[in-house]
Amino acid sequence: MSKKPISFGKINFNLNKKAENDKSENEEATSGFGTFGRTLIQEHKEIEEISDDLENQHVHQVMGIKNFGKKAKNFDIDEMMVQAKKTASEVNKRKLEAELGAKSNENNKGEADDVIGPLPPGTDEESNQNSTENDSEDDLIGPTLPPTMTQAETSKEKEGKVKNSDEEDSYDELSGSDDEDASLEKRIPNTHEVEMLHGTKAVVALAVDPSGARLATGSIDYDVSFWDFAGMDSSLRPFRTLQPCEKHPMRALQYSATGDRVLLVSGAAQAKVVDRDGFEVLECVKGDQYIADMARTKGHTASLNSGCWHPHIREEFMTCSQDGTLRLWLTENPKQHKAVIKPRQQGGLKTNPTACAYSRDGNTVACGCYDGSVQMWDHRKAFVNTTQVLRDAHQKQSEISSISYSYLGTYLSTRGNDDTLKLWDLRSFKKPLNVFSGLFSRYEQTDCGFSPDDTMVFTGESLQRGQDVGRLLFYDTKTFELVSHINVTKSHVIKAVWHAKLNQIFVGCGNGVVKCYYDHKRSLRGAKLCIVKTHRKKHSVEVVSSQQIITPHALPLFRQEKLRTSKKRMEKDRLDPVKSRRPDLPITSGQGGRVAASGSTLSSFVIRNLGLSKRVDDEQDPREAILKYAKEAEENPFWVAPAYKKTQPKAIFQTDGEDGPPDAKKSKT
Repeated sequence: MSKKPISFGKINFNLNKKAENDKSENEEATSGFGTFGRTLIQEHKEIEEISDDLENQHVHQVMGIKNFGKKAKNFDIDEMMVQAKKTASEVNKRKLEAELGAKSNENNKGEADDVIGPLPPGTDEESNQNSTENDSEDDLIGPTLPPTMTQAETSKEKEGKVKNSDEEDSYDELSGSDDEDASLEKRIPNTHEVEMLHGTKAVVALAVDPSGARLATGSIDYDVSFWDFAGMDSSLRPFRTLQPCEKHPMRALQYSATGDRVLLVSGAAQAKVVDRDGFEVLECVKGDQYIADMARTKGHTASLNSGCWHPHIREEFMTCSQDGTLRLWLTENPKQHKAVIKPRQQGGLKTNPTACAYSRDGNTVACGCYDGSVQMWDHRKAFVNTTQVLRDAHQKQSEISSISYSYLGTYLSTRGNDDTLKLWDLRSFKKPLNVFSGLFSRYEQTDCGFSPDDTMVFTGESLQRGQDVGRLLFYDTKTFELVSHINVTKSHVIKAVWHAKLNQIFVGCGNGVVKCYYDHKRSLRGAKLCIVKTHRKKHSVEVVSSQQIITPHALPLFRQEKLRTSKKRMEKDRLDPVKSRRPDLPITSGQGGRVAASGSTLSSFVIRNLGLSKRVDDEQDPREAILKYAKEAEENPFWVAPAYKKTQPKAIFQTDGEDGPPDAKKSKT
């Protein structure tokens, strides 16, 4: 006999099951809150199942939710593989039988047609053919369908599939299949345009955040302006303009992948990162310019050329400089670069990178150098050896102003100051697919890029002598023909950004104008939000700030008058010289000024009593004028003599007759 486990309570559960033969003996095993001794693994499983059921019942009573928090089912892969092999063999047998049956039916049908004619629709043979065709189309891979699914349900699904195949254009109509059928020229959103004024100098940096809500523009006049499309009205004014890099012209701007930070690249050696509102977040460190090895300095030692954010890593960005290096940075540690890359010329000497870019997947770092080469490194490895190098991409000793990857990552476009735009296929990166020549570029920041569907490549053109209008040109990436051009303004076209989410094109020009082109039907938000809002002038109201003491139960003597309008109170206070603080009126006549007229000071008193304020003629002898008062001063002394009249001895003055030779000096003995 097996020992019964000790239990508490009156709750009985059938838990102990040793074997199938001893079920009847141990069916009445009791268990309450717990048991002493070892329990079998099977008992634990059953306890967990029962507790789960009780918990589900409790949740259903309280919340009205069934099957809350069930565990995932376990599947036996070996059994499923065996079952799949069986079903595959059965399907192959059915195919063979169906093909043989179809051939025999065709032979019988041909003989019957010669005698009787074609069978009417809906007969058994026709239904058999349809069933065999449907079976051949819907080949099953894996375990068979459960037996609960009837043939009627499967037939309904097949009918639905046929209907969907007949009506496939319903989704295409909603998804914009008209754009695919339309010509490339109609896909360019240029039916309407909006003009925003940044300043008077050339706009050489332009950036739109990923959501399309804000625009940042930078110029060679050191200013950076931030534009908010949702907050602007039809006056199209920026909500903030600042000079973040003091007296250094801007070179490049770019929003991060999340849109919360902006990278500022200027003519200085230190890049800056600001937030969406323009407040500084960090500033990169400057390197030691007296160290020859650029890998041993913590930052750039010369002016920057360009910079960009990593497309997927939120904290990483890259800058390139005139010191011949590319440096990767992390926002967490701006005091030292993450990695340094040194591009080299053909002979091994250093060369200056003028443009840099990440690939769309972020696995490749590319730069265009001053020696006309395009060099690439793998971001997942050490930046020692290049993965791809093209030495003669552009003319030597000329800047490559822009490098742009296509959205699918198969094409690369480069814009150089050798008046060319080149299109490359990264799968055969030896010769360009096409060279678009005759594109004059005056600035080192002239841009190029791809349309969102990679069917077109576009770039700006600077003005030459004899030209009146700067153009934005669009070329087909397959036929390499000029699709269309936009006459932007009477100045150079430098920067251009085609935002994929807004379907709008932003262009920075050489006269400080930023233009936005959009399609009224195909474009979303962006500039369409602000042109609808009317600009209202704020009414300036003069407000005199005065503290008002409210005393409702004051006596009539101390009660203040309640004026309905502030205008009457202002007029009344204006007449009061104390409240209005009226200055002293100017003196129209008199001499000596206001203070001298009052005689309140000692100098004014002396001047008035001595009579010096009277004008003295210039022709009069001053000695005679003084001796005129000598007799009066002797008889009636006023200043010095009365004070010493009693104590002063009688003055004895030397007469003229007593004058004689001076006494001889005593001789030295």
